[in-house]
Amino acid sequence: MGVKSWYEANIMPRLITCACSQGQVMKRRAAVVPRARGDVFELGCGGGINHAFYDAAAITSYAGIDPHEGLLDGARAAARAKGWAADLRAGRGEAIPFADESFDCVVCTFTLCSVEDPRQVMREMRRILRPGGEALFLEHGLAPDADVRAWQGRIEPVWKRLAGGCHLTRPIAGALAGAGFAVEPLGAGYTPKTPRFAGWMEWGAARKVG
Repeated sequence: MGVKSWYEANIMPRLITCACSQGQVMKRRAAVVPRARGDVFELGCGGGINHAFYDAAAITSYAGIDPHEGLLDGARAAARAKGWAADLRAGRGEAIPFADESFDCVVCTFTLCSVEDPRQVMREMRRILRPGGEALFLEHGLAPDADVRAWQGRIEPVWKRLAGGCHLTRPIAGALAGAGFAVEPLGAGYTPKTPRFAGWMEWGAARKVG
């Protein structure tokens, strides 16, 4: 195993899990994830961080995918600890392995930044949602301030290599609206005690229309 493969298998998942479970981030998860209802699908479920916030009484079924087997192990352990059945599979958002209109809700937290083709992923999210279903999102991405955006562009090439393909310059709510969702913003802002280039976050609900 080369250094790159060893890093991606052993170090990168731990760094991502640690960064995505900081106190301020968890507060924002708590504002989004409990809204999930019905048949729920989580895109990028690895690590299982969101399990603590799901209202199991409101959820009929739960499924999810993640491309990283090491992170999937954490998600499966979290599901066992919660005591609920979970259909968790290895997979990528560009080709979600579930049938059309299978879910009432898609949960997507800190995932769109690292997929290879965000437009295709959003098409897949729409495909698996039932009419009127919603995608709950919490993502970091392109900041509104020009000086921060400039630093994001400078840092992103190195950042992607260290953080599992994570991008700093992707738009969030605007991209979902462009993909045919009706977006209800729930909040946006820089995360306290986080470098601004990595700290801009947006969260909300994107309803499938049309």
